[in-house]
Amino acid sequence: MAAPHDWASLEAVLRTAVDDDAAHLDVIAEDVRPQLSEASQLTESLRLYDTSYHAELNWWTAPFETREGIPQSSLVSAAETERVAVGRAFRVIPHSERRPSIDEDRSKVLVLATDGDTREDALRSGEMLSRVLLECTLAGMATCVVTHVTEVAASRHLIATLLDRTAWPQALIRVGVAPILEPLPPPTPRRPLSDVLEFRPARL
Repeated sequence: MAAPHDWASLEAVLRTAVDDDAAHLDVIAEDVRPQLSEASQLTESLRLYDTSYHAELNWWTAPFETREGIPQSSLVSAAETERVAVGRAFRVIPHSERRPSIDEDRSKVLVLATDGDTREDALRSGEMLSRVLLECTLAGMATCVVTHVTEVAASRHLIATLLDRTAWPQALIRVGVAPILEPLPPPTPRRPLSDVLEFRPARL
């Protein structure tokens, strides 16, 4: 991603959107981005032989048409993957270079963290995540939620040391500008609404 426009104003809006009693929003400082990259690399190393983890990634990026998952046209090349220091290592595919004007990822990286680490804390941080993503969308920014680095204790601890507070990192969010691709890739498939939404009578 390219750097977000008018970041100072957007950051103020995002901080206002997050209820500090539910979660904390921090912006990773540029001078500690290398440590954040190390946390991402550590996660990949620790999961190198995690067969269930890799099986799930392969399932979501299976090289055949399906009604769910990530289509091949949306996957990136190895060169594109190398430009993003904090990202999940999905299957790469060979194709022409895209977005050559961006030599490295220039997005801002946000961290949503909570004082505790209970299921309720995870729920509340998810609610705050929705607010942040919606505000970024309203501002015309692209976002990418990164959670694989908070799913492993060692990398999660490293991220916690980069914050200005004592808290439990729950999710990272990359925020920036995604230049238009030509041609536009097809939309990712979606399940029918009936598969994911069910109305039930209210219990009295």
